[in-house]
Amino acid sequence: MRRIPFASTVASLMYVMFCTRPDIYYAVGIVGRYQSNLRLDHGTAIKIILKYLRRTRDYMLVYEAKDLILIRDTDFDLQADKDSRKSTLGSLFTLNKGVVVWRSIK
Repeated sequence: MRRIPFASTVASLMYVMFCTRPDIYYAVGIVGRYQSNLRLDHGTAIKIILKYLRRTRDYMLVYEAKDLILIRDTDFDLQADKDSRKSTLGSLFTLNKGVVVWRSIK
């Protein structure tokens, strides 16, 4: 990690996450929060994510071409956080009852 900047690595992981690997969404989201306040643990977390991607590069989901059902579910909570008065919005897409994309915004 000494030769590769942390922010650049996180950006690359985000690209991979959005395009092909939604399974790393949570881990990349957590690591991405600490780009301005780094510790050694965060570099270790990046290495763990990269090792996971290397180990699972041949894994894939296979969906049959017939009867594909794509559903979008959305929910929100107005002013859920009493301290900041911010609302929370969550959205997910499922394909044949398997989550393929999800997002949560505060």
